[in-house]
Amino acid sequence: MTVELHRAPVVLPVGAPPIADGAVAVRAGRILAVAGHDELARAFADETSLTRHEWRGALLPGLVNAHTHLQYTDMAAVGQAAHSGFETWMQAFMELYEGEHDWLDSAAAGALLSLRGGVSAVAEIVTDPDAGSAVHRAGLHGVVYWEVLGWTDAAWAAGDGRARVVEQLRALPSPPETGLSPHAIYSLDTGVLRELADLAAELGVRQHIHAAESAWEDAYVRTGTGDLADRWRRNGRGDFALLQHGGSGRSVISYLDDLGALSPATHLAHGIYVDAEDRRILRDRGVAVALCPRSNAVIGLDPPPVAAYLREGNPIAVGTDSLSSSPSLSLWEDVAELHRLARAQGYGEPDLHARLLTAATVGGARALGLDDAGVLAPGTRADLAVFQTASTDPAAALAELVETGPTVAAATIVAGRIRWQDADA
Repeated sequence: MTVELHRAPVVLPVGAPPIADGAVAVRAGRILAVAGHDELARAFADETSLTRHEWRGALLPGLVNAHTHLQYTDMAAVGQAAHSGFETWMQAFMELYEGEHDWLDSAAAGALLSLRGGVSAVAEIVTDPDAGSAVHRAGLHGVVYWEVLGWTDAAWAAGDGRARVVEQLRALPSPPETGLSPHAIYSLDTGVLRELADLAAELGVRQHIHAAESAWEDAYVRTGTGDLADRWRRNGRGDFALLQHGGSGRSVISYLDDLGALSPATHLAHGIYVDAEDRRILRDRGVAVALCPRSNAVIGLDPPPVAAYLREGNPIAVGTDSLSSSPSLSLWEDVAELHRLARAQGYGEPDLHARLLTAATVGGARALGLDDAGVLAPGTRADLAVFQTASTDPAAALAELVETGPTVAAATIVAGRIRWQDADA
């Protein structure tokens, strides 16, 4: 079979030292070798079928968007506006959501934007089965999560909720892998969250939860009070257990842990309102957090404590969220914002560029259970991305990528196949 040799002035393997004038050899969708170009050119000189690709800039693993809703790509008008908090953002979201949509076309547009931005795998959350097919049709890797929300304990028991969710999950197109996304601790009753965690474990699928995203949510869980609690009571949702019992007296993370919802097969989105004890629980349970700082800013929320996550060794990934709450699907732009926040929060270690590259690649891959992705190493998936950089020095090129957030990739290669190529690359 043909060997493809991808050469670039800078190769950033992740988990291994950077290589100046490096190359990656690929065959049948897998990486054969990663080394200096001259070394690999000699090693494969006798190959009867060898295709060479000469790229400008930096070659690295495909980026992993660890939290998004590509289904909502046609709702960009909400994400382009500024909101004063979760309440105002939700009102704008629901007004547009309740209109007419072709969710498959919307998700397909988002998948193309993802490839254009150098993303090779996504954690895609859907409420429409057709939208779930867009990831596979575009050639992306990842997990499509079925979002579950709105169930009270009583309705779950009376309406055979478990069987319905199993049916909905099985209706999702496969491949790619499928998973369960209990939406959030405030949109599902206590017993339902526990049941969904058990169900995910029983089915052997991964789980993804929005958690600790707003002060609104924190007050709801701790005391059953605040704007969210009041909204739910006005809308006839006052029978949720946390509202009936005046909250749990616990943080969101501690409460999810009590329900058995935290395991290495689960990753969370946002993780803003967490203290040191919450972060310890997440580390102990092996739970990664997908940080989405630009989405948080659009909604009017606080920034995530990225410096604390880094100092304490929590596994982190990066997500854009959807265009309904973010100005773009460029993962690098969220990385650049995380870099700015980490420095502003006092993280002064010289490893910041490398740590954030890791979060955007192998950190996301591990959060999704993709153990053979996110790095350039023999035997792993040939998921590659190329970004043009002004410098050919590896350290300077890495700093440029992390700090400037390039929005368009020169090329995105998934399982050895070029899925996106900039005409000027």
